[in-house]
Amino acid sequence: MTLPPLDRIPPQVASLSDYEALARERMSEASWAYLNGGSGDEWTLRENTEAFARIPLRSRVLREMAGATTRIELFGMELAAPILLAPVAFQKLAHVDGELASVIAAGALDSAMVVSTQASVSLEDIAAHAGGPLWFQLYIQPDREFTAALVRRAEQAGYRAFVVTVDAPVNGLRNREQRAGFAVPSGIAAVNLAGMRPLPPASPEALLFGTPLIESAPTWSDLAWLRDLTRLPILLKGIVDPDDAVRAIDAGMDGIIVSNHGGRALDGVPATIELLPEVAQAVAGAVPVLMDGGVRRGIDVLRALALGASAVLIGRPYVHALAAAGAPGVAHVLRLLRAELELAMAFTGCSTITAIDASVIARRP
Repeated sequence: MTLPPLDRIPPQVASLSDYEALARERMSEASWAYLNGGSGDEWTLRENTEAFARIPLRSRVLREMAGATTRIELFGMELAAPILLAPVAFQKLAHVDGELASVIAAGALDSAMVVSTQASVSLEDIAAHAGGPLWFQLYIQPDREFTAALVRRAEQAGYRAFVVTVDAPVNGLRNREQRAGFAVPSGIAAVNLAGMRPLPPASPEALLFGTPLIESAPTWSDLAWLRDLTRLPILLKGIVDPDDAVRAIDAGMDGIIVSNHGGRALDGVPATIELLPEVAQAVAGAVPVLMDGGVRRGIDVLRALALGASAVLIGRPYVHALAAAGAPGVAHVLRLLRAELELAMAFTGCSTITAIDASVIARRP
């Protein structure tokens, strides 16, 4: 039996991790497995959070902090802090209001939300409730005409950028979901994909290779097609290799998101915080580099910015808060992270986001 969402956030909730147990009590076993599972043995899933603890910080004292701020500008959008809500599918699995609660919280905290192609609320309804900038996460579908229509819908609804996920042409092997028997419940659906032509059935003897799904997976040539469709900024999400980052810039992409899909794609890929510096070095400031995966504290945000990120995205933590307390929970998570980031900046002597650099990292002997 699951509990109803909280109508008041307990004062004992002092960090993002405190929401996990509250969320667990309010989600079904199968939905919990879907949200929190990773692929394979979940090594990458664990590494995403554990790797942050291996990056020590250097405290600095007596720095001038008058006028300190966490505000940033990103693609012409002003945000209260370099923290965005990552695209997470089927948020009605966590709370009856789903993505509407998340977007209301993002607007209240002057943050941006990246809306999933597989949202359980239409992209237009989400936009109608938005109080801040929206980006649209795009899976390039096998039906390219339908994909083009999605792009036009997002533009017409006022979305400000596209985030193209490129690291998940197929689902990873997620044993936790399989063991829990996860299936999208009746009444919840990827509503933005309604009416898309289905793929033809695969041959009974085929595993993955030779199936219509893998045969129609997007390639670099599709980026040129997409670039011609829109003048909005396009970011590629799922870049972990420096050469791919450079190739994306050459293809006209406007930003990079270093991501291993939250450990849900290829197990065995290192933590994103470990992959970030090499990608940022290859990009060399040509476009903004963002990252997601494992951010649980404001000091994690500081670490990511010090290693080359312009901003971070959070996923599972805000959906835990969504399940626990709806829009107030998501807003609380954003506020907690920003408060912790301000503390971290004060202790490391950084009065602005642009002042954060590799000097705040204490190198081990």
